[in-house]
Amino acid sequence: QVQLVESGGGSVQAGGSLRLSCAASGGTFTAYAMGWFRQAPGKERELVAAISRGGSGTYYADSVKGRFTISRDNAKNTVYLQMNSLKPEDTSLYYCAAAISRMRRNIAEYDYWGQGTPVTVSS
Repeated sequence: QVQLVESGGGSVQAGGSLRLSCAASGGTFTAYAMGWFRQAPGKERELVAAISRGGSGTYYADSVKGRFTISRDNAKNTVYLQMNSLKPEDTSLYYCAAAISRMRRNIAEYDYWGQGTPVTVSS
């Protein structure tokens, strides 16, 4: 059983930056590809970025390409999401999730989820 705990959310003005962290415990971190999702009120949860087990492969949603960077530190069992040039439409609850084996884009293929950390971007 893998436990995921997100941190780093907060309130920023448009154009600002935040770095989210997700600490994993209870499993073999390198066995899992990781993803960051977000869900705004009244909207479906969407994949923002994903990273392979070793960190060499990444995926970004079109809406965040060039602004967000996903990375992981396998020695610290932690995955990060660096968010720059934030926009009001990035306001959401951000979740990290773990998927066994390879990097995945389908939300249904993620096995473990954190509780989420809120991000609010004001204009």
